[in-house]
Amino acid sequence: MDTNQILAEIREANLSYLMLAQSLIRADREQALFRLGVSEETATLIATLTPAQMMKIATGNTLLCRFRMDDDLVWGLLTSHGKSAANESVSRLHASILMAGRHQEAA
Repeated sequence: MDTNQILAEIREANLSYLMLAQSLIRADREQALFRLGVSEETATLIATLTPAQMMKIATGNTLLCRFRMDDDLVWGLLTSHGKSAANESVSRLHASILMAGRHQEAA
């Protein structure tokens, strides 16, 4: 993959993320804050972006979204391969609870 292709992929991912974020915020603000892991101020800013502004922001060379699971415990819970379906559901629920707690700490 060459540099131009990577930049095009980043632009597409950024634009998709911004469009999704804006839709979520407009549909259900509280859920969007939790799902996106953004502050009230950021949500307000995203909700008011024009299409031209979103395109301009999306064309940067850095991804706007990032992984929120930045520790081994959450990754381990999310990737619990080989466990039964019931245990996998419990692991995913546990991971969601941990990430929700971290969202509250960040807010």
